[in-house]
Amino acid sequence: MRILFTHIKSLLQVREANKQALVGAAFDELPKIDQAWLLIEDQIIIDFGEMKSLPKLHFDQEVNCNGKFILPTWVDSHTHIVYAGNREQEFVQRIKGKTYAEIAQNGGGILNSAKTLQQTSFEELYLQSEQRLKEVIQLGTGAVEIKSGYGLTKEAELKMLKVIQKLQENYSLPIKASFLGAHAQPKEFKTSAEYVTYAINHILPEIAEKSLADYIDVFCEDGYFDLEDTERIIKAGNEYGLKAKIHVNQFKSFGGIQLAAKHNILSVDHLEVLTEEDVQHLKKADTIAVALPSCSFYLGINYTPVKQLIDAEIPLALASDFNPGSTPSGNMNFVVSLACIKLKLTPEQAINAATINAAFALELQDEIGSIAKDKKANFMITKPIPSYGFLPYAFGTNSIDQVWINGKRQEHDI
Repeated sequence: MRILFTHIKSLLQVREANKQALVGAAFDELPKIDQAWLLIEDQIIIDFGEMKSLPKLHFDQEVNCNGKFILPTWVDSHTHIVYAGNREQEFVQRIKGKTYAEIAQNGGGILNSAKTLQQTSFEELYLQSEQRLKEVIQLGTGAVEIKSGYGLTKEAELKMLKVIQKLQENYSLPIKASFLGAHAQPKEFKTSAEYVTYAINHILPEIAEKSLADYIDVFCEDGYFDLEDTERIIKAGNEYGLKAKIHVNQFKSFGGIQLAAKHNILSVDHLEVLTEEDVQHLKKADTIAVALPSCSFYLGINYTPVKQLIDAEIPLALASDFNPGSTPSGNMNFVVSLACIKLKLTPEQAINAATINAAFALELQDEIGSIAKDKKANFMITKPIPSYGFLPYAFGTNSIDQVWINGKRQEHDI
């Protein structure tokens, strides 16, 4: 089926095939066509151009986008959408002065979520996770990565990854799965190293055998998993063909970036704390930096100093970190707004970081992230708005009118 979108106020993120993530001058620019048309056939973008040059085309349906913008759907390269229950009680504890670390030390945090998930059936876990996925799709997300890590036992980690697998089967947007077994140390293990050995020897082989994950991840942070643990996880993943994406430098800088650069891992996520040495190591690596500003907003911690990364021409992506403890929201529109308000990105930079660069962080740049011929028809149509700068400006307004994934309008009830 051919669908023609006409009278588009502006068609954004129009690019030829990108060989590399955007840095430098390219990261500052958002190519667009004003007063445009767009033609899709089934799942694919066929052609586009200016209305004044619209050729005679065969199509089955026309969609008039007068006053509206079209841009690629958001790509959320870091989420924990599959979890059970919630942690609103910890939200109140933080209001009363408890820190993230203090809550974790008193039985809250990741271990609290793990306990709840272990007691939740596969069916119920799927339903809760599906509802969250529907929600983010309606908010403009057209590709997503989902991590395990709230299981912390073989049975529960596999349950999480099988829920992700079922979501992949039932929904048409690209979904990548990451094995984050090294998210926290379960109490039954004496050391983090002992638990890492368990995860590598008893969980990872079955995950690889059943093709349940695309990537491997680890929370490289003081009090969680140290550099030796992290390197073991990275190497073990590589042996099974799983590239690494790691949580690093959320609270402290102690060598995780240097280790990540050494192994040229796919992405380093969080980076709320950065040293000049960290930046220099990243500059030499083929690694994408992923900032998670809504996590900083929620926890009241440092925001990723992205200007250091941009000035060093390190590719930057944005993601939500959707999870029950530190970011109970997957709203990428808010992430883009925070990137402009708190990280001081321009609207052009923020949109680039949340679309094409984020696609590189999931190795999906050949399929999504920009408006290009032969890419998937994954895009969103705004409501009538004055400019694309209105998207981050009106941070409390949902300016998304329609979401199209694989050439089909998404109409999920939420």
